[in-house]
Amino acid sequence: MSRAPKPLPLTTTQARQIWLHAQRLDERAPFGEGAQAVADAVTHLGYVQIDTINVIERSHHHILFSRIPSYRRADLRQAQSVDRSVFEYWTHALSYVPSADFRFFLPAMREHKREGHKWYASVKPADTRKVMRLLRAGPLTIRDIEDDVLTEKEHLWQSRKPSKRALQLAFYTGVATISARLGMLKTYDLMTRHFGWDKLPKPASAKEITAYLLDRALRSQGVVSLDSICHLDAPRKKAVAGLIASRVRRGELVPVAIDGAGKQEHWATPASLEPGEGVSPDLVHILSPFDPLIIQRKRTNLIFGYNHLFEAYVPKAKRKLGYFALPVLVGDEIVAALDLKADRQAKKLLMQKWTWVGQGKKTAGRKELKRGIEEELDRFERFQLEE
Repeated sequence: MSRAPKPLPLTTTQARQIWLHAQRLDERAPFGEGAQAVADAVTHLGYVQIDTINVIERSHHHILFSRIPSYRRADLRQAQSVDRSVFEYWTHALSYVPSADFRFFLPAMREHKREGHKWYASVKPADTRKVMRLLRAGPLTIRDIEDDVLTEKEHLWQSRKPSKRALQLAFYTGVATISARLGMLKTYDLMTRHFGWDKLPKPASAKEITAYLLDRALRSQGVVSLDSICHLDAPRKKAVAGLIASRVRRGELVPVAIDGAGKQEHWATPASLEPGEGVSPDLVHILSPFDPLIIQRKRTNLIFGYNHLFEAYVPKAKRKLGYFALPVLVGDEIVAALDLKADRQAKKLLMQKWTWVGQGKKTAGRKELKRGIEEELDRFERFQLEE
């Protein structure tokens, strides 16, 4: 029996540069521009998380702007509603995902249709029949339904409108899709009608989904662990671990040992470990707290030495970084966290708090560092406030 290969040592600096390249944050405009750039970015990243908080621009627009400097909200509308190159579904959270990956989500849709969805167990058959009758007549928003009798919520985020719950259940079961979005107002349409399908594609097998999750993580993360591949999806770890082991035996993956990771195992493809050009030290990105580089807090802390605090639900007196702090990436270091707020009426981006972190705490060179961040803030402000 052949012995398992010894892990290749990897410094956190090397891991950072590999991850930044995988996230395409090591260059200014990796995907070009327009709706095709949106489709290409979502395809490469695998998903772009959607969130409702809009103290600044919502996370899905922000994440795309970080990788598409010329990004406009209309580009995403074009990709979703006209080109139909992306669609919305649940990954670890509600996200935009590539339409080409639809079949990997179809088994989850069928499971919800077969067994129900725990969040919408209270949906009554009569409510489902009602929204399906309306959907068959054409695309539908919740504002189009005016005869709902409001009910009590079963949990904090649930709607009091029975029709909205029924629409959401139709979404999770794959009967309906979100064909358009204006702010957080969603237009629902029948899945087959939206995509112009006679019937749904063939669903992916469990084996294919395992390979999809691993390949998606390798493409967008560069260096992966079981936790990073199966983020908030622990039941899939066993199957993914088995696939990793087989790829290691075939030489398709290399075990790596990141400084400070302890017993946590990581892997990478041989190609991703080849030395690259590195990240320009002058490249500045103001990131969303829901950015793929930030959302897995333990991973970000391991590789960047930065423990992001999301404090929107923390009492004001206990906040350290602020209500909606945005990490600032300069080169390959996270150097600050900015608590910003868009005052859309006054057309200003307000600085609530500026906190230096990591290398940003050092006074040497801080004046130049601050100047570079402020230049990026000017661009960021224009994006926030444009119509």
